[in-house]
Amino acid sequence: MARRPRRTIGALDSRSDAILRAVVDRYVTSATPVSSGALVAEYSLGVSSATVRSILADLESLGLLTHPHTSAGRVPTDAGYRYYVQALAQEWSLPSVDQRMIRHQFGQVEFASEQWFRLAASTLASNTGTAGLATSAKPIAARVRRVDLVSVQDRLALLVVVFREGTTKQILHNLHIDADQDQLNRVANLLNVLAVNRTADQIDGALQDLPAGEGTTDDVELLVRAGERLLRTMREFDASAIDDLFSDGLLNVIAAPEFDRSEKVRRVFEALENRAYLGSLVESVARAGTIQIFIGHENRPLEMQEVSLILAPYGRVGRAVGVVGVLGPTRMPYPQAIASVEFVSGLMNELVEHLYA
Repeated sequence: MARRPRRTIGALDSRSDAILRAVVDRYVTSATPVSSGALVAEYSLGVSSATVRSILADLESLGLLTHPHTSAGRVPTDAGYRYYVQALAQEWSLPSVDQRMIRHQFGQVEFASEQWFRLAASTLASNTGTAGLATSAKPIAARVRRVDLVSVQDRLALLVVVFREGTTKQILHNLHIDADQDQLNRVANLLNVLAVNRTADQIDGALQDLPAGEGTTDDVELLVRAGERLLRTMREFDASAIDDLFSDGLLNVIAAPEFDRSEKVRRVFEALENRAYLGSLVESVARAGTIQIFIGHENRPLEMQEVSLILAPYGRVGRAVGVVGVLGPTRMPYPQAIASVEFVSGLMNELVEHLYA
């Protein structure tokens, strides 16, 4: 039988709206094709089963639903989810009890630390039943909040750099001379005087202007070497398009019937860990300045075309910007996910504003 040509999608009438919404809602919950009988039995649609079947066929001709295999039911297409999100969604907001709980959780973690990003990802995962995602707020030019030197061996130390927006870098640093922890503490104090709240260029200038006789000769040698290693770390960080990606809730995605093979999920996260792709995502979301939803085939990488991404920016454009969001099958609870992402991004905005204030 020849296929009917697909019609152009315009605004649906109220009955078609209601039936499309019901199909999406039930399919998200059940993960099984939705029949006209199930819709009539479970939803107060006010129309006969024959009318529902007719409208379902109409929605299929518009490309909003599809008819998998020989099943009597239908499932939403990517276009159906897109219409649902854009045209049928009401103003979704997170219940006040959830808002208070999330605010309380953020109040328990260290201010301006990586715990922000880990908590954002875990909160979104638990609240939506998907995978939560968060990138750290990436500044154009990083500024140092604190530097520590921790002895590992006589001539080896761990250089710990905490940036103002919360990112932490830990680098093994060859001292070239013997040094105990007391001496490293003195050097770290000197380095903090030079580096705190400064960019790489400013620290470079301060090192160039370092006066002779600053501490013992060994202290000066250690200070210069640590300062040079700090500069290299900062310039590498500034040159990167994106910093760390924090994720939580991978098991939520693996548990979805769409991903009965873990290989699928592995490929999805490998695509997401591609720095160029992730950097372009963050850039496009930051440029839009508001929540962005990528459904199925709207995602460019082939590995991502069975999932939806909901991302929102946070931070200060021109200073430091990151994103938070969720990843899951296209069959995800969009109202809950959108409301959760919007709330967490707003909370992260407040934290960044407080940090810069």
